Formats: sequence, C-alpha cells, structure tokens
Amino acid sequence: MPSLTKRLMLGCMLLLAAALPLNALAGDTLQRVIDFKVLKVGMSGNQPPMTMTNRDGGLMGFDVDLAKALADAMKVKLEIVPMPFSELLPALEQNKVDMVLSGLSITPERTEMVSFVGPYMMSGKSILTKNSVLAKIEASKDFNRKDLKLVALSKSTSAAFVRAVAPEAQLIEVGSYDDGVAMIRDGKADALVADMPLCVLSVMRYPDAGFTTLERPLTVEPVGIALGKNDPQFFNLVDNYLRAYEKTGILGKIRKKWFEDSSWVAALP
Repeated sequence: MPSLTKRLMLGCMLLLAAALPLNALAGDTLQRVIDFKVLKVGMSGNQPPMTMTNRDGGLMGFDVDLAKALADAMKVKLEIVPMPFSELLPALEQNKVDMVLSGLSITPERTEMVSFVGPYMMSGKSILTKNSVLAKIEASKDFNRKDLKLVALSKSTSAAFVRAVAPEAQLIEVGSYDDGVAMIRDGKADALVADMPLCVLSVMRYPDAGFTTLERPLTVEPVGIALGKNDPQFFNLVDNYLRAYEKTGILGKIRKKWFEDSSWVAALP
C-alpha cells in the first residue's frame, strides 16, 4: 500500500490533470492545430483519383474530400500543401505539415518514420501500357526481363516493387504520374507501374491513346493517413474520426464519388 503522502500527491496530480484545458495536454501537432485553427495536409496533387489538379488549378479527389471532412470535424480551416510525392514524409517529419493524405501505402519501412491511421482503403500495383501482351501478365515475375523499360514514381512503393520483382528490367523514376503517363503515350517506356486506380483512370482519361491495364492488381496494399510519431492524442483524434466515417457511411460515399462515377474526369485539364 502506498503511503498517505504518496496517495495525496497522486490525488493532487490527477485533479490538476483534470483541471487542465485540452491544449495543455496536447502534443506538438494537436497543439499547433488548436492554436492556429488550421489543419495542414500534405498532398502530391498528381495522384488521380486520390489527389489531382483540375483545369482551374484547384485540387480535388478522394483524399481532398477526406481532408475536408477531417478539418470540418475539428472545426478548423483546411490548408492543403502540395509538393512532390518524394518530399511528403520528410515534410511531415520536419513539422511542415500536420498529416500526409496522398494515396500513401502503409509499409514497415515508412512506419519506422511515421505513424499511420487506417487503412481507409485498399489498393494494389498494376500497370499502364500500350502492349497487349504485357496487359495480360498474371504474376510480377513476368516483369523481370532485360528488354523492358518500366516507369515508376520516385521514392514510391511502385519503384520499390520494380526493384524487388524485376531487377533485370530498366527502372525509370519520374517526379510525377503525368510524366510517367506521357512516357508510355510517347513510346519511351513499356509500362508505368502504379496503383490500380491511377492506371484505370488513365485508360478512361485518354481513350484515344491506346492504353490498357490489368484486370486484377498484382498486389494488395493498405492505404493510410501518415501522422507524426510523437503525438498520441492527435493520432487518437484522427483515428476516432476515421472510424466514425467508416461506420456512418461517409467514406463509402467518398469512394463511390471517385471510383464509381467518372463524371469528374471532365474537370481535368
């Protein structure tokens, strides 16, 4: 049994904690959001249908809608910070953004750097190509050929996937998906390796380019929201919102909007 003095000290500490306002208990990220009433979300802006730039220069997509829902729930202003995909996680580690929402696959290597809430959807690797033979492959080992030029987004899981399963192929890393799609369209590479939604969208978006893609993805990957590692209160807040959106059907409505209805393609440049 603890001594009376220790019990009194413990009681005082508990009373003090209960009396403190929310922001006094908040970690760095949550404190920042509370103080400035702004949620800064990092996105690439060129990963359709997750995040993309429309013809008016604004951002739209699945992740944009999810970020808006999170900011509304927190009753703060949403500030989307677009940057190259390869810079997103470093920006989060440097506190330049409060979270990353950009079609980010959850991997052990990334989880060493950041914490992930989710997954909020499942994705998988596919290819965009004009080669009808490549479009019928059923296993990743079929990529491992010296005569193939494969394009992937720099520092993405797609690039890591190519290195792992097709070390014999020539990997070309690009800064944006638009650059990769252009290389396939212009015949400068054999296939773009990317998440299946992007490959399907590219076929829809450029009906005259001769693009085709796989019927089924080669892998299954969970996609999550990346947060800093040292703010469990902020993690708990975002996790609770995401669980609520799943249970109430909000996530389902966002998925339907961006994955089942293709009318938004007309807003792209």
